[in-house]
Parts: sequence; structure tokens; C-alpha cells
Amino acid sequence: MKKKITNIKKRIINFFKYNKQFCSYVILSLLICSLMKYYTIDQIFAWQSFFLDFALIIVLGSFGFFYKPQKQFTYYFILMLIFTIIGIINTMYYSFYNSFASFSLLATLKQVGEVGDAVYDKFALMQFIYLIFPALFIIIHKNLASKDYFNFVAKFEKGKKIFRYLITAGLISMVIIAYTMSGTAFSRLSKQWNREYIVDKFGILTYQLNDLFNTLKPTIVSMFGYDVALKQFNDYMALNPNVKSDNKYTDIYKDKNIVFIHMESISSFLVNLKINDNEITPNINKLTQEGMFFSNFYPQSGVGTSSDTEFTLNTSLMPALSGIAFVNYFNREYITIPSLLKEQGYYTFSMHANKATMWNRDKMHPSLGYIDFYSQTSFDIDEVIGLGLSDKSFFRQALTIVEEIETKNEKYMGTIITLSNHTPFTNNELFPQIDLSYHKIEEELEEDTSIETNYLEGTKLGDYFRNSHYADEALGEFINYIKNSPYFNDTVFVFYGDHDPKFSLKEYNNYYNYNPETGELYTSLDEEYYNYDYYTNELNRKTPLVIWTKNNPIVKQVDYYMGIIDVLPTIGNMLGIYNKYAIGHDIFEIKDDNIIAFPNGNFLTNKVYYNNSKSEYKAISLDEPLSDDYISKCKEYTDTIIEVSDGIIVHDLLNPNKKENIK
Repeated sequence: MKKKITNIKKRIINFFKYNKQFCSYVILSLLICSLMKYYTIDQIFAWQSFFLDFALIIVLGSFGFFYKPQKQFTYYFILMLIFTIIGIINTMYYSFYNSFASFSLLATLKQVGEVGDAVYDKFALMQFIYLIFPALFIIIHKNLASKDYFNFVAKFEKGKKIFRYLITAGLISMVIIAYTMSGTAFSRLSKQWNREYIVDKFGILTYQLNDLFNTLKPTIVSMFGYDVALKQFNDYMALNPNVKSDNKYTDIYKDKNIVFIHMESISSFLVNLKINDNEITPNINKLTQEGMFFSNFYPQSGVGTSSDTEFTLNTSLMPALSGIAFVNYFNREYITIPSLLKEQGYYTFSMHANKATMWNRDKMHPSLGYIDFYSQTSFDIDEVIGLGLSDKSFFRQALTIVEEIETKNEKYMGTIITLSNHTPFTNNELFPQIDLSYHKIEEELEEDTSIETNYLEGTKLGDYFRNSHYADEALGEFINYIKNSPYFNDTVFVFYGDHDPKFSLKEYNNYYNYNPETGELYTSLDEEYYNYDYYTNELNRKTPLVIWTKNNPIVKQVDYYMGIIDVLPTIGNMLGIYNKYAIGHDIFEIKDDNIIAFPNGNFLTNKVYYNNSKSEYKAISLDEPLSDDYISKCKEYTDTIIEVSDGIIVHDLLNPNKKENIK
């Protein structure tokens, strides 16, 4: 036994001694994968994902032994470059979306040029730290080559034998690690919609290979999964029939004009927020008091951000799991608010002062049912803020167009998409320079001491307040014009925030826990400390939704928890339109029993916020205990509607030519 142990030890030492280049490739590649996980999900070591990355690096590296030692460098260097690119792209991508990049999103790369400032704002030198490792590999290779190491090793290396040993060891390791995984873990791997969980559990390389397979799957086999998706859809509809609403709001706005105002990055966090007695959004605050205000309204966007919000609001479907509906699935048939109203004789239009190609709107908006799309070329770009035409100029020009639309059409429906409050929230000379500093006067016996700290100056959150204050001011001018105009007497306006500004926990903590008198942050030991954690942040992602009319408004605050997927059924019932295939609900029918599903598998009810990645939750109300059965049913519902909705999108199940298969 002692001899065997000594022999194994000797073989391992000899392997490292005569395969220094391969071992360098393995160690450096593993460091790339580990560092990427650290900079994204803050995971230093989770043994399953660590060893799965390690095993895959060995398996992929084993093929290098088909080459002679002198030529192995090119193969390993190419692999390391691939790993480096994976690290850079995913670290940058995660800083935007708190998710990992997908091959299916390659079609969206052209959008980067349209939002260059926003991308630049997210750049950090740290994101390119991975370049150190291929550079080190080059240095190691040159050092070995200078000592004639490769010619020496080539004299006795048996490449094919080493290949067999390595690939066998790698595959066996993968099987052993897989054996320790639960069925739930593999279910999530196959679904691919909880990317953070997959990277945490399986490693970045497994995630990326699995993503590649899922991206190519529909292309290789066009009907792949169609029967399964169709059965899931039919089973869901059989168990959850979408019955037409009948409540006190049914048909109250039938035959009225309706205009949706898509408010870029306006969060409910801003509503009634004051700094130095200055309201950040005074006009939105006033709107919430003048119309029907939904105080617990949550967007359900994924990586498509604003486009996902438009999609889900109009279709009552979840965002696509693979890719972005606006970019990857624009050529599908959808039942939408514009298309349903168009069937009732409405003229439908959309407006946005950015390029028509942004988020592929020039192709997707016709698919949603808009007859005309007034994009950048329809406006005089006379005043620029951020990515394009300022909101004030945009609203002024848009109102002229809408008034003309009203004179020419008996009924109309439109969506007006704002732009000025888009990230990166850079301060602008056109903004009202509201005072964001902290002031305090301390009275002493002889004199008053004044404390003033500009703690928000130059911060992302401070610039966001100024951006939002300007956007609100532009909105106020728009509303005042509507109130004083002879037009719009039969028009319903729906104002909604498309998504939150997506700030980090650190940025919010710097706001909530900053002590302006000391310039330091409160700690958990301080009485003033505010525990702004993951769950607080998730609940803070809600945005305003207000239904408003200039004449005879319904003034009401609705506190039911509502997702943007519920807009079509809720407002559709008011307009007298109905989509039997909507996944959302009329909030006035479902009320407190609503479950808001998010694309990553998290869900929210009026009782709980559930974190799917960690299989844990935080109770919102402690008025009643939460049973395991309640959590299980909510989770099952969330998983089901995510899959059913994605099946509708990917397999075009609402296409009239396929509806005969739908029961």
C-alpha cells in the first residue's frame, strides 16, 4: 500500500513537472471563472460550481493533447481567450441587469450604440481584470520555450494516452458532482430562466454551454417542444379559464380615447419624496391625488427593460425567457390592447423621440397593433437631453400631432414614450438645480453653527433626483396643457413608470444610512440605521400607475398588489375589450389573491416576497402565519405561467393558423 501511494504521488508530481503549460492553463482558467462569480454573485467558493468549472476546463483542455507540445499553446490560449471574453461580458452584463448574458441576446448588440452613454456609465476597470490571465499565460509559455521545455517533453509525451486519462477523470468528476445535485437543480438548469441560480450551482461554463444549447435548439429543430408547449397551454387554460370580468368598472371607458404615457425610470420611491422641503415629483404626486392610483404596481421586466414593459403591458404575457420579445420574437401573432381596439374602429399610434430601430420598435410596434409609429424622424430635435429630444420639447410637439389625430379620427389609442429620464442620469444645465444638500442649524450659547453637506452632489442617486425632477416638470407642462385644451374631453390617460432605476443596494444604503453630520454611514448598532436589504430593494422596485381624465375623474387609491401583466385585463375591462388568452388578471376581480411572477422565478403577493434563487422568503405581513402549502402553490403557479407564457411566444401559439390546436 505504501508503495502504491508513493507511486501515485510520483505520477502526480511528474504530471505537473512535464505538463506545466496545461497546468498553467487549468489554474488560470479556473481563476477567471472564480473571479467572475465573485464580481457578480459575490460567491468566493461553492464547491459544486467550482469543481464543475474545474472538470469542464480539464475536459476541454484534454483535446489539446492531440497536438504536439510545441503547438499546444495556440489551442489553450484560444480557450483562455474564450473564458476571458465570457468573464468580461458577463461582469459588464451583470452590472446592467443583475443577470448573465445569453447567446440569444446577440441580436440586441446593435442597441448598444443607441445607448452609448448608459453603457459607458457602467464601465469599470475591474471588468477587464481578466485580461491579466491570458497575459500571464503568454509569459509562462515564453519562459518555458526559452528553456527548450517543449522539445524536451515531446521526446516522451504520449498525448492520446493523457487525453484518455484526463477526459475520463473530468467526465467521472462531473457525474459524481451531478449525483449530489437535487432534481430541482436540474429542473432549473433545463428551464434556464433562473440564471443566477444556475451559475451559483453549476458554474459559469455549464451555464454558458447550456445556454448555447437552448439558443440553438429551436433553430436546429423548428418544432422542438411545440407539442409540450401546446399541452401546457391547454392544460393551464382548462384549469384557469379566463372569464370576462363583470364588476363596477366594466365598460366605464367604452368608446373613449385612451393614451398611455410611458414614464422612463420613474419609481414609486420618488412619490411624495421631499428633500429640503422640495418635492422631487410634485406633478406625479398631484396625479396620484387626482386619479385612480395603484400604489403597489410592479413592472415584470427582464433584460429587455423598457421593451419588456411595453410587451407585457400590451399582451398580458411574461417577457421571453430566451432573448427579448421585441428583438427575437417580433414576427409572432399577439393579442394586444392596440389590436383589440383597432378591431373596434380605433386609430392606433405610438410615439418615441429615439430612433425607430431602438429595441426593434419599427418592427415590433406593427406586430403589437399600432398603425403608425412616430419616431425620431417625426420630430424637430431642437433641444437635446441625454439620449435625444428633451421631454419638454417632445411633449409640445407630440400634443400637436395628437390634436390632429383627434380631429381626423372618431376614436384613437396611443402610447407616448418619454426619454429624458433614461440612465445614466447625467446632470444637465437644462434641469432645475434643486438643492439636494443637507442643512442643520445648531443653537449654542454665543452663536449659531450651521452645518451644510452636499452629500448627494455628484452621486448617481442625486443625479437621478434631478433627472426625475425635470421629467416631472415636463410632465406637469403636458398635464396643464391637457387641462386647458379644448381637446381630450373624451380621453383617458394612463401614466405608468416602466421600471425602477436599477440602483445597487450600496447606492441606496449610502442614501438611507448616510450621516451628514459625520460624513460616515450608520451601522447596525446605531439607532438611526435603516436595514435596506435585498428584500427591501425588491419591494422598492414598484412604479406609479395612474388612470386619469380631465373630466369626471375617478379619485381612488388601489392598494392591491398588481403586476404590469394585469394591465390589459384590468383596463381592458374598463374599455370593453377582452383577451381570453391573457395570463394576467383584472385586479378588481382577483383583488388580494393576486400573485406577481417575475422572470427569474421570484414572486410577490400581499403576504410574501419569495426569492427563487435561494428558496427563501420574507413575510410582508405578520398578521397571519404562512404555511408551506401557500408558498408551494404560489411557486407552482409562478413556474407554470412563466413556462406557459414562454411557450406562447416561442411557438407562436396565438397565430390564427395554429389556433385550431388550442382547446
